[in-house]
This record gives sequence, structure tokens and C-alpha cells, in this order.
Amino acid sequence: MLTNIEHIGIAIHNLDEANALYSKILGISPYKQEAVESEHVITSFFKINETKIELLQATDSTSAIAKFIEKKGEGVHHIAFATDDLTAEIKRLTSEGFEVLKGFPKQGADNKMVAFLHPKGTAGVLVELCMEIKS
Repeated sequence: MLTNIEHIGIAIHNLDEANALYSKILGISPYKQEAVESEHVITSFFKINETKIELLQATDSTSAIAKFIEKKGEGVHHIAFATDDLTAEIKRLTSEGFEVLKGFPKQGADNKMVAFLHPKGTAGVLVELCMEIKS
């Protein structure tokens, strides 16, 4: 079962400029910045109550974020939903006809295992499923 909106991902050109902008808008500083080498991005997270904003800057022109910005410009890239059982959610959603990109979960930013639903089946919105990695 999905439990809440975990974060909204925003593709940006320049992380320093976007951090300054969102710090002004939200009145807070980011709580975490992290490189995700497998995705060729640097992320920065803001948290308001239980919802997070994730800023994503490409570190390589071949990354999904670089391609997204090239095609659509900066802006909302994805919406992420939290779950306590990522495997069960993937199974449930594939049985409902949704396509999971890459077909399996992988480690993402902010101590999460993640999987993405293809936007062609979600009204053009890239949907991320997130589960906290428990130590």
C-alpha cells in the first residue's frame, strides 16, 4: 500500500541557484545534498512537515535529468510515493497493467530503494515508488 507523497522531484540546471531559490521560497535550507552516481545526478532535499522537495541536477549529458531538461526544460520531473513494501507494490501495480521501468527496484537517494512507473501508463507523469532502507 502507498502511504503518502514522499517527495516531488524537480529537474534543474544549477543546484546552487535552485537551492538559493527554494531556500527563499520555503524559508528553510536544504537538509541534505547527495550524489547518486548510478543516475548521474546530484540531489538536494528540502523538507516541509512530511513532504520533501528533491532538486536534481545532471552530472552527465546522458543522464535522464539532462535529457528531460533538454526536451522539456526545468520543472517537475516526478512525484514519489512512499510504501512499506516496495516488492508488493511493484507486484500489485504490474498486475494492474503498469510498466515498471528497468523491471526492478534499485538504490536511490535519501536512503531509499526505488522503482519508477513508465509515464506512458500514468497520464504522462513519472511516478516513483520509495521504500526506506532499514539498517
